[in-house]
Amino acid sequence: MTTASSRGTAPDSTQTRAGVPVQEVAPLLDVAGLNVRFGTGPGQVHAVRDASFSLAGGRCLAVVGESGSGKSALARSLLGLAGPTAEVSAGRLRITGREAREFGPRQWRAVRGRRVGLVAQDALVALDPLRPVGKEIAEPLLTHRVVPRKEAGERVLALLERVGVPEPAERARAYVHQLSGGLRQRALIASAIAAEPGVLIADEPTTALDASVQSRILALLGELKEAGTGLLLISHDLAVVEALADEVAVMKDGRIVESGPVGKVLESPEHPYTKALLAAIPGSRPRATRAAVASDDAEPLLEVSRATKVFRGARGSRRTAVDEVSFALRPGETLGLVGESGSGKSTLARMVLGLVAPDGGTVRLAGSPWSGLRERERRQWRHTLQLVPQDPLSAFDPRWSVARIVGEALATAGGGRAERQARTVRLLEQVGLSAQHLERRPLALSGGQRQRVAIARALAPSPRLLVCDEPVSALDVSVQAQVLDLLRQLQEDLGLATLFISHDLAVVREICARVLVMKDGRIVESGPVEEVFAKPAHPYTRALLEAVPRRARTAQERL
Repeated sequence: MTTASSRGTAPDSTQTRAGVPVQEVAPLLDVAGLNVRFGTGPGQVHAVRDASFSLAGGRCLAVVGESGSGKSALARSLLGLAGPTAEVSAGRLRITGREAREFGPRQWRAVRGRRVGLVAQDALVALDPLRPVGKEIAEPLLTHRVVPRKEAGERVLALLERVGVPEPAERARAYVHQLSGGLRQRALIASAIAAEPGVLIADEPTTALDASVQSRILALLGELKEAGTGLLLISHDLAVVEALADEVAVMKDGRIVESGPVGKVLESPEHPYTKALLAAIPGSRPRATRAAVASDDAEPLLEVSRATKVFRGARGSRRTAVDEVSFALRPGETLGLVGESGSGKSTLARMVLGLVAPDGGTVRLAGSPWSGLRERERRQWRHTLQLVPQDPLSAFDPRWSVARIVGEALATAGGGRAERQARTVRLLEQVGLSAQHLERRPLALSGGQRQRVAIARALAPSPRLLVCDEPVSALDVSVQAQVLDLLRQLQEDLGLATLFISHDLAVVREICARVLVMKDGRIVESGPVEEVFAKPAHPYTRALLEAVPRRARTAQERL
């Protein structure tokens, strides 16, 4: 199946950009019959099957599909990064006019960054943890001699500012682990566009971003497209796809099963799989499936009172990450926490988990002190609250198999090895995986699969409270719907309480009964989710809701 740019190759055909006719040009990417295989023999995985498409400058082609459908394998093969065990073949593989099927390492190095830029899915893996972010962004500038070395620093700051990073000079000196997930993602985008490549491959570029920052990044990508950059966008967020793409290709099991203009495919899908993806968008399902409000008579499971955390930086600087925050969470309740990247959400979550000590205020768990305990006193209660992290790859030992990652959390439950493995399989099946994933290691999993393993691990010790830090941000909409249903079912069956941190307001509206809106470390608005979203009182809340991409906003307005 071919997904061709609507800008064809006929020399006498024209199309307008910004109202001005432009002459047709040859595609920047021209791919026919692309196949990507991993492994050999019976265990071989055919990740991409006979994919064909083209992409012209000033156009955006979006590739959508479930996690594991082959989207990332397709993208990485266009940069010679499919991996040492990959077998890549194609009838045609032209990149900015050059046939790439016989490229060697030297030719690929010349292409990466300069001709084709990549915004990878996992910023924590893509950015070097051993050097400051500024040097990471400067590397393509210097490698491809875009600017003289003496001008690189100034260009790095301009790039960070362009992608919406606050205090760019300070962030340029920071290491990747010192940045929030959203800031890491923006730094990665700055690195990808530094050398002004003709093609930008964006693999889930807005996954870790809140609605307002996502809006700025989409505007930036739109500006790049308008300036003539060809965008290959990989995303599970169909609202983002609709906002940016001209055409869309839907992948399932390595094949492109449907393609065409984005409006036609998303408004009048033909393939059953495309229809299923659209039906799973948060906000598209009946209101009755949402979480019930916990009784006000129930004793709080979690009580946070005037919690404050101040971080000290270089030269005696101080930054208040959490500023006198108070709230309560009852059994059976899912409480949403939303706000921009860097607003303090993750720091607050770490205080709840007892991983960061508050500088002021208290945290109580099940009516007893929690924040003031020593770790050995907390240990016996640790199983009662569990974290689903934002970056599961950083939370897992890369040498461990899935069986060991999940099985470790079952060790205290007793039982023999066979029993633990059977329970591990049941947990994986609950989150949409299977026994086939038991022996895989984190780097052999897609981003969405890693997120599901993280949820399975968190559920293993039968907790009473889950702290979910962007738990479905890496999941496609169909698996996202499955996981949200799972969390809702656990809430109903076990009285499980959930602190649900997310930048996705449609997801928060679907699963949460109440919501807290956080800005600059403070809670600026709170209340029942329907009231806050329907009639926001604070200007910041209104700005967040206005920044939601159109398809997601329309889905909410239909309810």
